[in-house]
Amino acid sequence: MKQNNNPQNKAQELLDKFGLDDIIDIPMSDFVSGIDLIYMEEPLKNCDGKIIFGDKKTIIKVDSQIEFEQRKRFVAAHEIGHAVMHHNMSLSDDIFSNFNLFKNVEKQLRSGQQEVEANLFASELLMPTRLFKKEAKGKFSPLLIKQLSEKFNCSLTAVSFKYMEMNLHPICLILTERGRVKYWKKSEDLHVFVKECTKLAPPSDSVAMEYLQQNYKFIYNFEEKAQPINKSTWFELKPYDEDSDFYEYCIPTKSHQTILSIIWEDYSHTC
Repeated sequence: MKQNNNPQNKAQELLDKFGLDDIIDIPMSDFVSGIDLIYMEEPLKNCDGKIIFGDKKTIIKVDSQIEFEQRKRFVAAHEIGHAVMHHNMSLSDDIFSNFNLFKNVEKQLRSGQQEVEANLFASELLMPTRLFKKEAKGKFSPLLIKQLSEKFNCSLTAVSFKYMEMNLHPICLILTERGRVKYWKKSEDLHVFVKECTKLAPPSDSVAMEYLQQNYKFIYNFEEKAQPINKSTWFELKPYDEDSDFYEYCIPTKSHQTILSIIWEDYSHTC
């Protein structure tokens, strides 16, 4: 049974209920306790988090073996989303493959719309739109994504999806998993035609392919992370198109064998 919830509104309502503009400096264990849920970290097998609905209390569990605190925060916020929007509904344990923020692939997710809603809720809870928009002013660059990640204590990946969804600058996100392109999504204002690339290896002249060939190592210093590519690397060229200059910035995650490519056009011919 599907519930009619707007995840972003639900997250903002929760913040408003407790008089909070954001929870950037609040440990997730404290926040979960403050909204009358029980927070636990323990080793979990084959999942990042789970929620247990009890008669009197709801328990949120996060895998204590997760390496990065930013990811633990997102997992916890995701489970809070389930607690707020999906109480007593049948839910599977949340594994890494369910933590993608592409709104248009819910049919491919094992638990469908509920997982998409919980991810959108988590994104808004950790990075409230009003504050994010204020902090995200300025020219798009890998440095801006890094600064937003540090400001909101969220992963580079989560920040990139939030930035793209808000259409703050025309960008395209392409996720490569285990050597094959899995999903892509772009800002509304990026007027390009993405090549047929799903289930294929990244293009040979892409930065993503460089990272694959180097086994996900960080092959560029931060000031070099925006690498120049041609428009034709990832996008179709129509008869009226020029093969203009674009940039590709990759976020590799070796432990999950993923590469997130962020691609945008070079309007000023400067990086």
